Amino acid sequence: MAQKIVVLPGDGIGPEVTASAVEVMKRLAPFEFAEFPFGAAAIACCGVPLTTEALAECRLADAVFAGAVGTATHQTAPGEPTAGSGLLRLRTELQLYANIRPVRAWPALQGLTPLRAELVAGADLVIVRQLTGGLYSGAAGRSATAAYDTCTYTVAEVNSIARVAFGLASAAGRRGRVTSVDKANVLETSRLWRDTVSMMGQQEFPDVELEHMLVDSAALALVSDPRHFDVLVTENMFGDILSDEAAAITGSLGMLPSASFGDGSCALFEPVHGSAPDIAGAGIANPCGAILSAALLLRRLLGRDREAEAVEIAVEGALNRGIRTPDLGGTATTAEVTRAVLNGLD
Repeated sequence: MAQKIVVLPGDGIGPEVTASAVEVMKRLAPFEFAEFPFGAAAIACCGVPLTTEALAECRLADAVFAGAVGTATHQTAPGEPTAGSGLLRLRTELQLYANIRPVRAWPALQGLTPLRAELVAGADLVIVRQLTGGLYSGAAGRSATAAYDTCTYTVAEVNSIARVAFGLASAAGRRGRVTSVDKANVLETSRLWRDTVSMMGQQEFPDVELEHMLVDSAALALVSDPRHFDVLVTENMFGDILSDEAAAITGSLGMLPSASFGDGSCALFEPVHGSAPDIAGAGIANPCGAILSAALLLRRLLGRDREAEAVEIAVEGALNRGIRTPDLGGTATTAEVTRAVLNGLD
C-alpha cells in the first residue's frame, strides 16, 4: 500500500515550493497525496486556518508536508484565528514536540554567507528545538496597560527532547556531542532544563559528550565558530531564533529544511523559510529548502537513505552548476531549479 502524505501548501510562496517538493517525491516513491488549504488560504475559503477535515486526514497520514503561512494582506481582529495558529494547532494535536533543523555549509554558496569562508567551511550541525512548550504555548494575556506570556516546562518534556538530541548525536555520521542551550543564569525553567539534560546524559548516554551553553553565548558561537557544534538542543523560543540565525551559515533561509516528530507515527516536514508574500507568484522562490525537507521525509520517515542522499546530491549539483534563484545570487526560476534537481535524479 502506498504511503499517504497530506500536503498543506499554505500561503505566499508556499504552494510554489511545495509543488517542487511533491514533484521530487513523486519521482522517487509511489506516494498517495491529499491536499488541503492551510493558513490564510484556509481562512479565506473555510473560515479557519486548519479545517477539521484536514486535521483528521493528517492524523491518518504517514506524513504531513506543509508550506509557510501568512500573507501581507491578511489581517485579523483580536480573538480571530491567525494564519499561524493553524500550524500551532497541528503541532499540538499531532504532539510534534521535536523539531529537527539540519544546517550545513554548501561549498558552492560560501561566497554568499556574510561569514568568513574559513569559519563556515565544513560546518554541519543539527538544531533540535522543543516545539510544544515554553512561551509559545503557555498562558498569555493582555490588558490595556500590560501583557504577559508564561514559560513552563516539565521534566517529562525536557527528557523527551533531550533523548532525541542524544540519539541524533549517537547516530552514524555525527560526532557524539550535544550542546544544550539555555539561560540558566536567569530563568528557573532553564535551571530545570539544565539539570534534567545533565541527568539524561549521565544515565542514558554516557558516551555522548555534553556541554551547556547560555543562549547569548550560543548565538555568538553560531556565527563565530559554527564548526564547534554537532547537535544543539534547546527550548522553543531559543530554537526558533537560533535556527534562523544559522541561515547565515548556508547563505539563505531558503536552503534550510526541517522535520517535526512526536511519539506517534505521523511527522511534519516543511522548509524553515516564511511565506515571502513580496515575491509570491513571481516564480523565483527558492525550492531547495522544501526539496531538502522532502529528503528528510524519505530518510527519517521511510528509511530511504539512498533516495534521500540522491536528492541532496542533486541539489548540490544544481548549485555547483550555478542554477540558483535570486536569493542565492542567481537568475534561475523556481521551475528551472526544480527541473535541474529532477534531472540530477535521472
